[in-house]
Amino acid sequence: MNADVQLKVSFFPPLYLQRRIWVLDVLRREQVTQIVDIGCGEGQLLAVLCQPAPSLPPPNPTPTDTPPPLEDSDLDLHPTHISGLDISPHALTSAIEDTSPTTANTSYTRWEPLKVDIWHGGLEIYNPAFVNAECIADFAPMLMGAYHPRLLLLTTPSYTFNARFSPPGSTNTSTGFPDPTNRTTRVFRHHDHKFEFTIEEFRAWCEGVGQEWGYEVDVSAIGRAVERDEWGRDEGLGGASQVAVFRRVEGGEWGRMREEKSASLKTMSNSHQLLETHHYPTHPRAGNRESSEAIEKAILDKFEEWDEEKLRLEEIWFGEEIGGMCGGWFEVLIEVIEGSAMLELKRRKEQRRGDWVVVLVDASNRTKKNKTSESRWAPSQSQSPEDLFEEIPQDESQSDDDPGFDWGSGLYSSDSGVDLLWDVGKYDGAWGRESAWTCDSSDDVVDWGIGRWSTLSAAWDGDRLDETGRKS
Repeated sequence: MNADVQLKVSFFPPLYLQRRIWVLDVLRREQVTQIVDIGCGEGQLLAVLCQPAPSLPPPNPTPTDTPPPLEDSDLDLHPTHISGLDISPHALTSAIEDTSPTTANTSYTRWEPLKVDIWHGGLEIYNPAFVNAECIADFAPMLMGAYHPRLLLLTTPSYTFNARFSPPGSTNTSTGFPDPTNRTTRVFRHHDHKFEFTIEEFRAWCEGVGQEWGYEVDVSAIGRAVERDEWGRDEGLGGASQVAVFRRVEGGEWGRMREEKSASLKTMSNSHQLLETHHYPTHPRAGNRESSEAIEKAILDKFEEWDEEKLRLEEIWFGEEIGGMCGGWFEVLIEVIEGSAMLELKRRKEQRRGDWVVVLVDASNRTKKNKTSESRWAPSQSQSPEDLFEEIPQDESQSDDDPGFDWGSGLYSSDSGVDLLWDVGKYDGAWGRESAWTCDSSDDVVDWGIGRWSTLSAAWDGDRLDETGRKS
């Protein structure tokens, strides 16, 4: 059989978007607020994170007033502090520009303050601003020891999946890339990769390092080919990217162990250079709602202005100033509508809240609704598509991976094989305002405990430009 036969393999959505979607979905579910992107490159991920949520998170509940939990489809990401670190000054110039408030879309209302720090340096340098961090060319002590995040997300290309690019019994050496380290005879997916895990290797490594540093881990895969494999290998080969969610095991003994084993990483005298800090201002009405009567009148005015009998909640929310009158709280809008005799909210469990329909009750057939004398959210006395299919040849001029950082090896590149995200926040009240950290590492040499392996990079920003200017 011709060893150079290459099968068509495409992904929908494109693979880099699938990785980003996976990571952002986890971040939303975990309600993270502080994010560090190590190996941020030109700041593509940071720019996404700078986009404001459409509303404030629900206020902290009281013992007698606990709002119902939101469905996953209604969760938003509410970052308040974002940091990016990279070894490339050139790339950071773009990151500074793309995260500046001057480039923000002014049509989006920002309800929460946001601070963005852009740092220059390698991960081998300890930075106390990153909350317990310093790294040498050793993966686990840095991230799970010194940083010891609550949540660590990791993605890496699957070497097992590479067989999907060729018929059984053949290896596509003409467009693949032989292992540049010469440790193996494998043909890798991209020329920048220094290592690619098989399914079994990845699981074994994740479970081993998790056990060593006190983390539970769930391993899975994303990125299935659109085309069905004519040899029936799809199930066995899995996804193009392997993903893992590490969750920190709590307890004093684990904390002391991590601190002791990583203490030597914090003794170096070098430091990162803070290149830029951005501060995003908030809407002047954020957290300061108006009365229910005023909000109800504004809603009714919109129905009259638009000559409609039905409107989606989202249409009303983004109507001029109504979001501001609600203080940025979507819950206030819902409560005012449900407390009005002139409006009826059609809740549907299978729908997003924004798609719920509000009906203008006919005046001749209006039934008085029960109203409470005081709202749970009452103000205080002082307040008044292009084609998204992505075909991935094995030579992958569009790489499967993300921009990265220097692990202190002297090697630095804009691509790699393992993607990282971690959350190191501390629990902060009933709404669980945790902080999440991402590590978008690169194709740099990493000591995985069995020799000098590499390819660490951050999955949730698999978006990078290759030498042709295309996005991978």
